[in-house]
Amino acid sequence: MLKPHSLWNLFSTFFRIGAFTFGGGYAMIPLIQKEMVEENGWISDDDILEIVAIAESTPGPIAINAATFIGYRLNRFWGSFFSTLGVVLPSFIVILLISYLLRGFADIPVVQNAFFGIRAGVLALIFKAFFTMLKKCPKNLLSYLIVAGAFIATVVFDFHILLIIISCGIVGLIASLGAARREKQ
Repeated sequence: MLKPHSLWNLFSTFFRIGAFTFGGGYAMIPLIQKEMVEENGWISDDDILEIVAIAESTPGPIAINAATFIGYRLNRFWGSFFSTLGVVLPSFIVILLISYLLRGFADIPVVQNAFFGIRAGVLALIFKAFFTMLKKCPKNLLSYLIVAGAFIATVVFDFHILLIIISCGIVGLIASLGAARREKQ
């Protein structure tokens, strides 16, 4: 657990992550992993996978949920508070400024092209997060079938994301209970 005086470090780390990431939570995952695991050593790669799974499964934006869970793991309530504040504050400030400044600039082609480029960069960050998580996932047929099934259910059939998450959780639970039962025998 971090010492209480390290709450500033927690806040400032998540503030940087929130300030320099465009595209939402999935684009933040690689930065969260780099800062929390590689730079500071506060949590492990396995912790990141668990936190992302929990953050994805709970209501709310994934980046805020991840910041809250990481902060709680490191410094309980105040860690959660300052991590969440750190990751939210930059977006709040930017949205406030953009809404004020861009009213008259939204139709300018240079501004539209800049946002087009930003969206392309965000897509690259999402792919990086996907491949990073794929490397850490269990390498077995069931895992690949769950990924493929969830992808098809989302893209082809447009199933509600909550239904997909619950279904994947049930399949994983049944598989782990079956594996535990086979080990006993």
